Amino acid sequence: MDLQNKMEDQGETLISTPDHPLNNAFGSLNDICYELSSLQELACRGSWRSILDKVTRARTQSLLTKPHEHLIYLSYYAIALTKLRRFSEAVTELDSLENGLDNVIYSYENYPHHYPNRYGSMAPFVLRWLYAELPSRVENRQETLDRFYLLLQFVREKSTKSSSGMSDDIWRKREGLVINSIISHHLSHKEFGVCLDLINDLINRESTPVARAVLTSKLGYIQMQLGDLEGAKASFAAVEGVVTKEVEMKNLVNRNKALMFMVGKDYVSAVREYQECIDRDDSDVVAINNKALCLMYLRDLSDSIKVMENALERVPTAALNETFVVNLCSMYELAHVNHSDIKKTLSNWIARVAPDDFDTSCTRL
Repeated sequence: MDLQNKMEDQGETLISTPDHPLNNAFGSLNDICYELSSLQELACRGSWRSILDKVTRARTQSLLTKPHEHLIYLSYYAIALTKLRRFSEAVTELDSLENGLDNVIYSYENYPHHYPNRYGSMAPFVLRWLYAELPSRVENRQETLDRFYLLLQFVREKSTKSSSGMSDDIWRKREGLVINSIISHHLSHKEFGVCLDLINDLINRESTPVARAVLTSKLGYIQMQLGDLEGAKASFAAVEGVVTKEVEMKNLVNRNKALMFMVGKDYVSAVREYQECIDRDDSDVVAINNKALCLMYLRDLSDSIKVMENALERVPTAALNETFVVNLCSMYELAHVNHSDIKKTLSNWIARVAPDDFDTSCTRL
């Protein structure tokens, strides 16, 4: 799971807190925090540099009047720096917090005139997640793992203490996010044993059939990387057995089948499975990308390029990511003598439409 997905998964965390969602008591985002709606809009557009400018201006002009507003603006600032790959600066921003996020100065009860009858931490959860994640971006992987395991303990304690209902659901979602982050870090270093333990624990804790199926599918991917193809087949078969009308779940089943076909180098069958996904949802970029790769393996470069170019025209917001563009440029290099000119045209288009954090070096010009 990449950072963008993690930030999207935060959803409420930039406008609420671990202990009490602020938005319950306010009518609009701007009631919660100074011009929060415009920050949200800029983030959705990927205008990360504009967010840096806006936060800097608010700080310089002392436009933030309540303690929690400073933390919310810090959250956006740290996210923007991280998205722009300015990791050292993001680390410095979080280090500016006095004695960490659990300091009493970041508690509601420390400011009774601002927050009557509120208690607990006002720190947005995304700051806790970034505090754990950022050391790995400055080549300190062990510190990231240590912090994520501490964050997992924190989340589980909160989940145990919370009452049933919405708050409990939020903490369960956060627990899943943290565990998936831990799995990603172990997986990147091929530490498969701990990944299997963590994902199986998540599956056992999950009671919703669809959510269990998604986790079981991830288990299958881990088993494939481990070389346990029979185990992966069994996991994917369990996913297939979940009856659902949701398009995404149906596509998940087809993508799993296609992956097994790809492992067996049966690219024709894989293309068929991916096409079923695209017929249901023409913005399924994983299916589009992998169908194009299968066509490339079948030496049909012309069609593979068409598949990817059509996706960029049809669903640019979904398709415009670095992996997708790298694969398309590789196909250009294989198919065209004048590939530099073609990639330059693509690069110019990307410069006009891509968010600030898009890495244009992926065109390899």
